[in-house]
Amino acid sequence: MIKKPKILIVDDDTNISELVSLYLIKEHFETMCVEDGYQALEEFNNFAPDLILLDLMLPGLDGYEICKEIRKTSNVPIIMLSAKGEVFDKVLGLELGADDYIIKPFDPKEVIARVKAILRRVSAPVCVSATATPLPNTPSSPLSPSIQTGNIVSYPGLIVNLDNYSVTCDGEPVEMPPKELELFYFLASHPNHVFTREQLLDHIWGYEYAGDTRTVDVHIKRLREKIKDHPQWKLGTVWGIGYKFELIKNN
Repeated sequence: MIKKPKILIVDDDTNISELVSLYLIKEHFETMCVEDGYQALEEFNNFAPDLILLDLMLPGLDGYEICKEIRKTSNVPIIMLSAKGEVFDKVLGLELGADDYIIKPFDPKEVIARVKAILRRVSAPVCVSATATPLPNTPSSPLSPSIQTGNIVSYPGLIVNLDNYSVTCDGEPVEMPPKELELFYFLASHPNHVFTREQLLDHIWGYEYAGDTRTVDVHIKRLREKIKDHPQWKLGTVWGIGYKFELIKNN
């Protein structure tokens, strides 16, 4: 028997949560609906959801606080739901670790599409071709970057594994939500290649994603907070264009 993905719906508007729940159940998801922040944290531990639909305005703890608490221990995908459509609110939600942000009022079918898209990426990550070339004139140096076949990319002091969604930097594990890791892996798989924000949105979030390019900026900012520049590589910004995983040629 195939296990149904579990979705925790956190919204104090029962009409919305019940409607979304009905759509999800029809698509073979298991759901649980809660109406306040403290109950959300309690049921997060009990229900162990595969994804959370999280309203921002809640009694008890608001959505931002809940997201912050969950991110201390878990990288479970979180989609924020809010009537607030300002850029500041979106950016704050993403900076706290949300994977997506949907503005109310919304079509439940859009929510279902976003849920499926995120769970697809988490359970079956897209294989990105790793075709990096070692730095010139140092083919046998132990410090030369090396790209392994499959879904693992490695450089001196860095291993990004898309098979088990893990990152190791200088021998220490680095916790990342799925979207951050996928973005980091994609850039590291194409060293020195500059990607525009629009290209990164297409590759990582997919054409169905209705976000804006600030989403990419926020995720890059979070990556830089966790992964500091290395003497031989760094996350580089090409002003006015986009971002790249830059190999540093030491003299």
